[in-house]
Amino acid sequence: MKKKIKILISQPVPASANSPFHDLAKKRNVTIAFNPFLQIEGETVKNIRIKKISIPKYNSLILTSRNAVNHYFRICDEMRITVPNSLKYFCISEAVSYYLQKYIAYRKRKIYSANNSYEDLIELMEKHESDNFLLVSSDFIKQDFITALDESKINYKRGVFFKTVPNNLEKIKINSFNILVFYSPKDIDSLYHNFPNFQQENTKIAVFGKSTEQAAIDAGLNVDISAPNKKHPSMSMALDDYLSK
Repeated sequence: MKKKIKILISQPVPASANSPFHDLAKKRNVTIAFNPFLQIEGETVKNIRIKKISIPKYNSLILTSRNAVNHYFRICDEMRITVPNSLKYFCISEAVSYYLQKYIAYRKRKIYSANNSYEDLIELMEKHESDNFLLVSSDFIKQDFITALDESKINYKRGVFFKTVPNNLEKIKINSFNILVFYSPKDIDSLYHNFPNFQQENTKIAVFGKSTEQAAIDAGLNVDISAPNKKHPSMSMALDDYLSK
């Protein structure tokens, strides 16, 4: 009897029961497991001070994720900094801007939302080019965004408020999976951090995004499945196509 194909996805379990991965598992009769290869670790107040990030001097924030929101307010709390009502918030999306309600009275603040586009976000900020912007980020951020900020007229400083670090995967039997799915270059780093002697052999590698694909190739892996592209806009579609062969 042919063994059931096992797929490991380096992401948390989908919150929605309508996830396309659940449909894929039923359609192709495969087992799909989820386990994030990465975790978020907050930067310390000591390191914020060492990097000479003077939080009160910035009158505008650049927020590209919920993690950025959480760790900005965490650091302010730990440093006993009162966040002024006059502070402006420039968010990558409405989802991030709405998340601010966890910490502030949303309607009473100056909040600007882009449409999930770095280009839109920079366009919004350029209308306030006299402001001092603080980019609240992780240690890993898309270089395209940093380059675009540097080329703009925006006066900003990047502050690393949290880090993306490898998760502990010691309970996972990595060689028991037929397909490994990665979404970030740091997922590849985590693979070898946890399994330094990993050999691909017959394991198929699926990657999401060009930077993840390049990281896999640089690590000596053969990439068998990739997304997004014209044929496969999503990873679930790319996997479905591969499994249909």
